[in-house]
Amino acid sequence: MCSRTAVNALFSGGNSVIAYPLRAVFRFIDCDSTVPPRFLITIPKKKIRTAVGRVLMRRRVREAYRLRRFSLAAKLADCGKTAEIAFLYLDSRLIDYNVIDERMTALLDKIADRLAASDADTSATDSPR
Repeated sequence: MCSRTAVNALFSGGNSVIAYPLRAVFRFIDCDSTVPPRFLITIPKKKIRTAVGRVLMRRRVREAYRLRRFSLAAKLADCGKTAEIAFLYLDSRLIDYNVIDERMTALLDKIADRLAASDADTSATDSPR
């Protein structure tokens, strides 16, 4: 994601889930085709002071997302939606990749659960009574 208006809309109207040291802010968008989820990763300079550390953590988060994204993408395609996701790093220490991968899996599962809940809510309101 690189559009300033899309990022502002995501942070102003998105939902949030946390699996420490990661936080995900996301929102679902209705679409007709199988558009992959758009994402961004932020590693705050306030938390990780060195550029080398920020780049390292960004690569770890990106790799964990790349390996785990298919379960969420399949559920989004089934619902006819896509997502915009922002991953925020919360810790001030460099964390091992295995921990990042485990927490990324937990985050994507939580997002998928919210998708199922929102899809159930919309199908319940669409059904006649």
